[in-house]
Amino acid sequence: MASDDIKLLHGFDLHQTVVLDHLLEAKRTVWIATANLKDMHVAKLRGYMPILERFDLMAAQGVKFRIIHSELPTRPFRDTLEHCGHLLSGGLELQICPRSHWKMAIVDGHFAYFGSANFTGAGLGVKKPERRNFELGVAIQDPDWVGKLSTLFDEFWIGNYCVDCAHRSRCPDPIIPE
Repeated sequence: MASDDIKLLHGFDLHQTVVLDHLLEAKRTVWIATANLKDMHVAKLRGYMPILERFDLMAAQGVKFRIIHSELPTRPFRDTLEHCGHLLSGGLELQICPRSHWKMAIVDGHFAYFGSANFTGAGLGVKKPERRNFELGVAIQDPDWVGKLSTLFDEFWIGNYCVDCAHRSRCPDPIIPE
């Protein structure tokens, strides 16, 4: 693996590399796995805007989003999503699983991030250094690694982990019904 294929990230580099350089530049697909799902913001010309509004513009161009999360998204996330017509009309699919603690993003099958940062302002967001969580992660473009992470995500997405899950009784929306 070439040194350009893997980068250790922390601090603002997480936001720059994962969000700005890759998530917001996606052409086909964005897959995100996180425990917490909040109304994360990104910079615009003046001020900040919810990332969902940017995702909605991308969905209008045909980008498809899949997000795995462990609990109900925050009220501000849900409020913003209500105004994102392209995401609501098929551009975004959400799956909730109480056991999901993966922190991962896969973009267009060519880039992957995995690490400690949730899809929140203090994790992958644009927060000031004194407000950011201390997070650590790896950005990877090696095809073998991206393929393995994509396979793990996809196996979850189609419900392979639901069959024998001991938490089915408290799962709000099992992928595979009993």
